[in-house]
Amino acid sequence: MKHIAQSWKALLVTAALTLPSMAFADEPAMMKGGMMVDHKGMTVYTFDKDEGGKSMCNGDCAKNWPPMMAPAGAKAEGKFTPIKRDDGTMQWAYDGKPLYTFVKDEKPGDMKGDKMKDVWHVMHESQK
Repeated sequence: MKHIAQSWKALLVTAALTLPSMAFADEPAMMKGGMMVDHKGMTVYTFDKDEGGKSMCNGDCAKNWPPMMAPAGAKAEGKFTPIKRDDGTMQWAYDGKPLYTFVKDEKPGDMKGDKMKDVWHVMHESQK
């Protein structure tokens, strides 16, 4: 029984040390190698047709360009803000620009959507 209690204590201490690093970061994306990536390392894009902090990518567009979804009641500091989509869900925006990933990017570092139809662009540090 003493061994179980000690193991349980060790588990609790490990969890207490690990959980803060697993919590949702204050910022939904970060800069890596001069471009913005999500927390999985996938490239983040902006869409030229978005205006006034509103996403114009819905329906089939959002299937190909998944919005970076924000949890309900999300709050962020700095230039990251949650915006409401047409379907009522929340999406992250940076400096008023809604953020997306691209369905054809298969692994971190892929940028297959950059300059797609001249309206999709990788979010670069120069835009930050």
